[in-house]
Amino acid sequence: MAVATALAVLPNVTASAAGTTGRTADATPLSYVVNVSPGHGPSGRVKKAITQAGGTIVTSYDRIGVIVVHSSNAEFATEIRAVRGVQSAGATRTAPLPAQSTGDLGTPKVLSAEEVANAEAEAGAGQEPLEPLQWDLPAIKADKAHEKSLGSRDVTVAVIDTGVDDTHPDIAPNFDREASVNCVTGKPDTADGAWRPSASESAHGTHVAGEIAAARNGVGMTGVAPGVKVSGIKVSTTAGYFYTEAVVCGFVWAAEHGVDVTNNSYYTDPWYFNCKNDPDQKALVEAVTRASRYAERKGAVNVAAAGNENYDLAADEITDPSSPNDSTPSDRVVDPSKCLDVPTQLPGVVTVASTGAKGIKSSFSNHGLGVIDIAAPGGDSTRYQTPAPPATSGLILGTLPGGRWGYMAGTSMASPHVAGVAALIKSTRPYAPPALVKALLYAEADATPCTDPYDIDGDGKVDAVCEGPRNRNGFYGWGTADALDAVTK
Repeated sequence: MAVATALAVLPNVTASAAGTTGRTADATPLSYVVNVSPGHGPSGRVKKAITQAGGTIVTSYDRIGVIVVHSSNAEFATEIRAVRGVQSAGATRTAPLPAQSTGDLGTPKVLSAEEVANAEAEAGAGQEPLEPLQWDLPAIKADKAHEKSLGSRDVTVAVIDTGVDDTHPDIAPNFDREASVNCVTGKPDTADGAWRPSASESAHGTHVAGEIAAARNGVGMTGVAPGVKVSGIKVSTTAGYFYTEAVVCGFVWAAEHGVDVTNNSYYTDPWYFNCKNDPDQKALVEAVTRASRYAERKGAVNVAAAGNENYDLAADEITDPSSPNDSTPSDRVVDPSKCLDVPTQLPGVVTVASTGAKGIKSSFSNHGLGVIDIAAPGGDSTRYQTPAPPATSGLILGTLPGGRWGYMAGTSMASPHVAGVAALIKSTRPYAPPALVKALLYAEADATPCTDPYDIDGDGKVDAVCEGPRNRNGFYGWGTADALDAVTK
């Protein structure tokens, strides 16, 4: 979901995914994950077998038993799965290294000088200059929460995404350099600035970072938790793909660098849904599950976007037309209880749906009873949900590379609101483990009953069906995130 599923009327804000079909024996290199017993590193037998099968070990995450391998052998995964000590293995992509871009990471609408000037004229006492445009803050009572607490400098939220421009004036004051890294190859790159997006890469991660922790410094906007730190963990290729080896690296890095909350506004490419009955996809699910669970064991609350296709993730079946998105996608019917959107449907991950300026489910937001945990503002077309003045756009304001600000929309924008609220909870209760932070996040959410009937475009046809009671339903989960309760209860 990170940013690449198609929205008809909004910039796309969920990521793409990496797959494994269509391999040929043409000596084109692919990347693989090989899963073994955690804790000891690959045995000599497994190392030898990887070499004999034509593989080269890139790195090994011994504590979770995930090995990243490159190989040009089209039968590598099949051969290595037969080796004693290998629990699963699969290709993380269907296209050779490097993949060419076919994904849409979303183009933000940049604020004009006139819009900036108008917002500054509307700003009241104590507000940041662009805060009048942020209808999403009062929607979760973040404006009231800031009167009580901005969050703690001892809390860090990692943005696992397309990279973060830490030179932005709204991000620089809160940036955590030590918790930032480039994980694109699956192996950490700690060179200074490696976590930043290039000029040609997506602004998505920078936008997300500002939503979470843009500083209250008299410049631009404010984040949900403007007193906490934010780090950038870059996991997206220049072509916009979020492959398994990078995502694994990102979670492990967060786990081992004191991160309290991770935000994951993407899906792991190239498969929108990874089906466990496919041996390759099963290995990808296993690798990311191990990594996300490791981050949670080390103290991180993992928050993820639910996706932007208006899918019912609790349905008996879904037709996925977009996978594998790095080669030749085709329609496939999947059972979403067995074929998972990774990482949002992984155990322990907080799954976030999106609401618009009217407080109802965004037209694009995925949903599903028992799947959605919580909801938060992610924006919607102004045609469907128009904010009250002085806000002018139904989308979400965020920071953009190069010291700019602009609008995007999607569950990718809803997830960082929840990550920010989780950071406020952690700030108020510094010793709370992830399970307690999540329990409080849900208990403090404002119960939001089903929107029934849900006819978002007013054409007389139901656009999605919500099931469940007001405090646990398929559109809003436990309810809409509440930042004020996070700092007062």
